[in-house]
Amino acid sequence: MYRVLVANRGEIAVRIIRALREMGMESVAIYAVGDEDSLHVKLADDAVCIGQPNPLDSYLHIRKILSAAEITNANAIHPGYGFLSESPVFAEKVESEGLYFIGPTKETMKLMGDKITARQTVDQAGVPVIPGSKSSVEDIEEIEKLAEEIGYPLVIKAASGGGGKGIRIVKDESQLERAFKEAKSEGNKYFNDDRVYVEAFIPVAKHVEVQVLGDGQGQFIHLGERDCSVQRKNQKLIEESPCSALSDEKREKICNDAVKVARAAQYRSAGTIEFLVTEDAYYFIEMNARIQVEHTVTEMRTDIDLVRQQLLIMKNGQLDLKQEDISFKGHVIEARINAEDPEKGFRPTPGTVQRLHFPHGFNIRVDSLLYSGYTVSSYYDSLVAKVIVKGEFRQHAIEK
Repeated sequence: MYRVLVANRGEIAVRIIRALREMGMESVAIYAVGDEDSLHVKLADDAVCIGQPNPLDSYLHIRKILSAAEITNANAIHPGYGFLSESPVFAEKVESEGLYFIGPTKETMKLMGDKITARQTVDQAGVPVIPGSKSSVEDIEEIEKLAEEIGYPLVIKAASGGGGKGIRIVKDESQLERAFKEAKSEGNKYFNDDRVYVEAFIPVAKHVEVQVLGDGQGQFIHLGERDCSVQRKNQKLIEESPCSALSDEKREKICNDAVKVARAAQYRSAGTIEFLVTEDAYYFIEMNARIQVEHTVTEMRTDIDLVRQQLLIMKNGQLDLKQEDISFKGHVIEARINAEDPEKGFRPTPGTVQRLHFPHGFNIRVDSLLYSGYTVSSYYDSLVAKVIVKGEFRQHAIEK
């Protein structure tokens, strides 16, 4: 019997627990003080309070999570997204305790989490990367030499960066020295890694990602693309599939290249390959080594339960789906619902839900942590629900 601890909260924890129930697997929820009335706690077979609301004392505290797994006799951990989901340290400690980590291996996380080794791996696989440095750059002179090839503006990025940290756009040579120092300093401050690399700046492009599944052995497939270009402050707001900006030929190429990346990384479980797409080209950006918020878009379009597939890979030790098993139907759009106040600059707005009514209808899905009387916390991300609709074509989906 599988007994899976869900190392997360909110709508993704609810989503995973429901999948576990459908699979006949037991679930263990963890929660912080103040989260005891959360929906994921109510739905789980067992639940353990692991600390105070500050994530550093609870959802990011590896030792406490592993202790909860031990006392509840869990034999696997699903990290969801966010928190510790892409931490190779967490994955390693989970497996050192004899538990199964439902996600990629620590080796894959290290390989693809380092932006420089990820670029090198993808380049060697024959997948386009943004023109720039092949490895870390050590001094200004090296960047000046690169600038002669790729031109200005260019971007200096921290090798271990994320969340917009350690990134500097350089418009001309006069800004180079300051940007170089700031990117290195920020990388060291936030990630304890001052290595930086250089890429050409691409001002106008679509943000397109491809969903992949793999078993880390020999079976790797894609489940189509998602257009995630509608963002605010680098946070996705609306996702859709298919991407209307892609021709059939470019779509096939980009999806096949995503499979090449998954194979090169020996990827296990569900993950996403992100690309920047221009009118005449596309380039690898990064790999998200986890299930994503918008995985639901792909599920609606392919009728394949991605969390179930993660659990089946754990159970069977292999991916049974083949590329020819994947088919696509309709146009899917997802809108994220955030507890924010638009009149106050979209500032997160916690509070108690007084009334709640979700949309209903054919091919309409809502994933949420909300219920009437639930109090939205101020300690965590403001995402409270996702509304996903499918239509026969794009305009039909928009009208829903």
